[in-house]
Amino acid sequence: MPSHDVMPDIELYQPVQVEDALALATRLADRGWLLGGGQDTYGWLKDRTKVPEAMIDLNGIESLRGIRETADGVEIGALTTLTELVNNPLIKERYSLLASAAERVASPQIRNVGTVAGNVAQDVRCWYYRRGLSCYRAGGNLCYADTPEGMNREHAIFGASRCVAVTPSDTAPALVALEASMVIRSESGERVVAAEDFFIGPNVDIQNTTVLRPGEILTSVRLPTTWANATFYFEKVADRNAWDFALVSIAAVMRESGGVIQDARFVAGAVQCTPRRLLDVESAVRGQPRTEATAQSLGTLASQGAQPLNHNGFKLHLVDSLAKRALLG
Repeated sequence: MPSHDVMPDIELYQPVQVEDALALATRLADRGWLLGGGQDTYGWLKDRTKVPEAMIDLNGIESLRGIRETADGVEIGALTTLTELVNNPLIKERYSLLASAAERVASPQIRNVGTVAGNVAQDVRCWYYRRGLSCYRAGGNLCYADTPEGMNREHAIFGASRCVAVTPSDTAPALVALEASMVIRSESGERVVAAEDFFIGPNVDIQNTTVLRPGEILTSVRLPTTWANATFYFEKVADRNAWDFALVSIAAVMRESGGVIQDARFVAGAVQCTPRRLLDVESAVRGQPRTEATAQSLGTLASQGAQPLNHNGFKLHLVDSLAKRALLG
């Protein structure tokens, strides 16, 4: 067993071309670790919970940086920092929902180095899992959070399937609301996955939170013109305003005409392992005005079907309240 007092030996590769990074990712497979901003990576290494044989540092690949206008929207390089996302004029003007979500990530120092890809691909933050306990997600046969004695105040109220950890990403709900597409490359080619399908729950895969597989790299995120300049709302409720993960968050986009909502997408964060589309809320608000009466008519639609754990029943009220606040803006 490796000593916790000595940094384990890890090979370091620093490619400057995507093709070289893909070749390394294919050769190393699950023995390698893709490194972007490193905010999640260093926690794993510090706690010795995961010890990869090699690190593929992507920071030298300039083609993975930057925000570019395209014929049908905007493309964001995977290594674009969260600070760049917050400050970019194009994002602030057309997709301010994403800028607002990125601005709520952790602290300015972390946003300066944290990347878009790292924020969406980070692993769950359940402390039992992070401490190296043999839970379902770590290959064991127990969920320590989902027990009578479990500390589960921050955990899921929807979609539990052995694991009850939630998505920690602040930008993920915004990307799902904006109908973003995730561009994934491997040596065999490129595939484009809708953001809504990029995130996967424990009922699909208990060990992974995204569709990324060994040998694949998330190279960019595409925002379509569909929701450009729409009505946006983002709110994150956390115990602290900085350095904290969401207890519940909401990202909403709405198209209005003549004072009536023509279309809408409401997505909640931190209520299940993936960003959760509030489909019943979306159906209820279409064709309705953005008024207090409409908001109150939503009742408990957002929390409908929730199955809270021992200590997180307060999330039902939070998600219902945030849905109403999002409607009213």
